[in-house]
Amino acid sequence: MPLVNEIVAMQEELTRWRRDIHAHPELGFEEARTAAFVANKLQEFGLQVHQKIGKTGVVGVLKVGNETRSLGLRADMDALPIHERNSFEHRSQTDGVMHACGHDGHTTMLLAAAKYLSETQNFRGQVNFIFQPAEEGIGGARAMIEDGLFNQFPCDMLLAMHNAPRMEVGTFAAIPGIRTAAGAFFDITVTGKGAHGAFPDQGVDPVLVASELVVAAQSIISRNMRPTQTAALSITQIHAGDAYNVIPGAAKLSGTVRTLDHKSMQKIERRLNELVGGICMAHGASGEVDFRVNFHPVNNDQNVTEIAANVCSDLVGSDKVVREGPASTGSEDFSFMSEVVPSCYINVGNGADSHSLHNHDYDFNDEATVYGASFFARVVESQLPIER
Repeated sequence: MPLVNEIVAMQEELTRWRRDIHAHPELGFEEARTAAFVANKLQEFGLQVHQKIGKTGVVGVLKVGNETRSLGLRADMDALPIHERNSFEHRSQTDGVMHACGHDGHTTMLLAAAKYLSETQNFRGQVNFIFQPAEEGIGGARAMIEDGLFNQFPCDMLLAMHNAPRMEVGTFAAIPGIRTAAGAFFDITVTGKGAHGAFPDQGVDPVLVASELVVAAQSIISRNMRPTQTAALSITQIHAGDAYNVIPGAAKLSGTVRTLDHKSMQKIERRLNELVGGICMAHGASGEVDFRVNFHPVNNDQNVTEIAANVCSDLVGSDKVVREGPASTGSEDFSFMSEVVPSCYINVGNGADSHSLHNHDYDFNDEATVYGASFFARVVESQLPIER
């Protein structure tokens, strides 16, 4: 079962779609143009189209025959608040926003599968094409679920895909169990007492306190977690003051935590609060922690993953399919969908020389599109066959 010839023949058209989406990126819950692009294509293909599921989400329904079996396919649509540094023609036209995670490619792959399946209808049952908004940490999956996604569009199984830099184009990874980490974002506000920079003794310096917190927070992973536990804590923002000679009244730290289980996340949150309270008290400052768990771990169902891996093997050969390996400390809010429906989240290679995700030089590899789209198409045909 090689790649789908009809999808391979669409390559030029798919590249145009993908690059159009790339040039017009939109942040989470702001994907009005992208959602309209998706909805228009699905309508052209003859699908039932449902919009505004989870604010800007779109669901296309394709039903063939009277069978009650159903299968869900999901792609994400949102971009990131990153200034694109690429100079090619399809670079972002929106300053400070870019598709640095490949969601433009994910959307295109799912649209390609929808077009092919609508034309061939070589299956029996219902396929729900789920185009999710706001994957990047602001709750798009939960918003769709709360809007009744799986009540309106039941799925016996659900599949999703993400491109993988440093994996060769034409390769896949389909691995059971925990695949991505739980993820939290946090903000720490340190309140001191402002003063003239020449008279620090007259104030309480929140910059000094914040600096100690940056270092102390790293001890949580190295000294409070078992060496065999996978976890990461990164302080990614520091904001304080706006003058050379003024000690500010407050400082703010922001960052992220990743773990592979909920207990570890709770432990890190507790220790972070303890450190902030203790270090602030030692300096006569006060501290406040806003800790938000935005992602749960993605846990691939054993049976669905076996199905996905077999389809991948049929497409490219078993030697190009990774079936085991460590979980990633990246996070993905597909996790909330996978807690409701037996699911599998796979990877498709974006090229060994691809820039990393969330990088201002990144671009989705258009050569990967036909592989992802062929996977979506073949998994439908194999799991919703005409004859059983």
